[in-house]
Amino acid sequence: MIRTAIAKRFLSSKPHTFSSSSSWFLTTSNRRSLHKSTQNENNSNNSSPPSASAYHVSSGGYMRGAVFWEPNKPLSIEEFHMPRPKSGEILIKTQACGVCHSDLHVLKGELPFASPCVVGHEITGEVVEHGPQTDNKTIARLPIGSRVVGAFIMPCGNCSYCSKGHDDLCEDFFAYNRAKGTLYDGETRLFLRDNGKPVFMYSMGGFAEYCVVPANALCTLPSSLPYTESAILGCAVFTAYGAMAHAAEVRAGDSVAVIGIGGVGSSCLQIARAFGASDIIAVDVQDEKLQKAKALGATHTINALQEDVIERIKEITGGFGADIAVEALGKPKTFLQCVQSVKDGGKAVMIGLSESGAVGTIDINRLVRRKIKVIGSYGGRARQDLPKLIKLAESGIFNLSDAVTRKYKFDEAAQAFDDLNKGIIINRAVVEIQ
Repeated sequence: MIRTAIAKRFLSSKPHTFSSSSSWFLTTSNRRSLHKSTQNENNSNNSSPPSASAYHVSSGGYMRGAVFWEPNKPLSIEEFHMPRPKSGEILIKTQACGVCHSDLHVLKGELPFASPCVVGHEITGEVVEHGPQTDNKTIARLPIGSRVVGAFIMPCGNCSYCSKGHDDLCEDFFAYNRAKGTLYDGETRLFLRDNGKPVFMYSMGGFAEYCVVPANALCTLPSSLPYTESAILGCAVFTAYGAMAHAAEVRAGDSVAVIGIGGVGSSCLQIARAFGASDIIAVDVQDEKLQKAKALGATHTINALQEDVIERIKEITGGFGADIAVEALGKPKTFLQCVQSVKDGGKAVMIGLSESGAVGTIDINRLVRRKIKVIGSYGGRARQDLPKLIKLAESGIFNLSDAVTRKYKFDEAAQAFDDLNKGIIINRAVVEIQ
């Protein structure tokens, strides 16, 4: 059962609703007010929250989650009934959640998604409870109290694609979670405390104190890796690995250009370096990001505001163009740059999501005559790739500390998105939930 201090917190606190002068962002005064309130509450308890392994979550418990209602409406922290996992699912006490542009697209109304919803899809946490009738092998792999990291593509494990090992194309994930904001029985696991109304889930709905995740999307996180920085393994690094390993099939000696050095793009640099790429070219419009890119594996940098991107890439690669170019922004202009930057027979890999309906253009004759390959890549394959990424991070081949440049508290989640929207986050930011 939940210990008395935690139960008292959940049962006595009220939903915190924040207004904002700019769309869904929190005002500074409200953030300070909630932070002060939380600090006072924690001080009065005189104890830290118990480990998830120390109790079984009561069906009568409550938790907090950050709710997006609709564009130009305020984000609010609401109380929920404790979510309940079903068969093959696991309840996680969320420790950290990454701040991703995909969430920002939803919050700005650029990507249609069911609302109200809880966004957040890069999580680490602690196993609290297994859904009923979950198989014994899953329970043994992910016992109560174990530390875990979750992938944003949550494979069902049974569809035609999952059965072939293509977790990144899982039918149920796209048919239910991305199309409807639910898990694979067609229902959400999130219900408001006050009126019981359902709230949808973007992936697992990671900006909440607890979340329900299909077991196939989870992997054990070793104690040597921190909760906060490791959260980015589930999307930023996961997406980069999928692009480099499966779409681009990077080989030692390949030249790789990455256009857009945010959380995913900067992860592409590290993965390309790990795979033995020769010329690794970082393209962005911010010098601060380009300077950071050098520490993450870039051998060359291009400021797109100051140089012709295509000509400069060709110059670096001896006049040919890159073997592989990766577009990590999701903009028509950079889509075209990506395609035009590759050599004959080269691969242009698109991983950046755009505003719904955006269209990229391409020279059809060059595509045909010069055997240009244009490949879309949404993410990695959870069951196969996530364990590999953990090994890369554990060995230090992938540097998590350098990849995460900002940390926020739970009540500062909207400020994190505000900063992301303004372009002032270098690489990746993470919100610490607990």
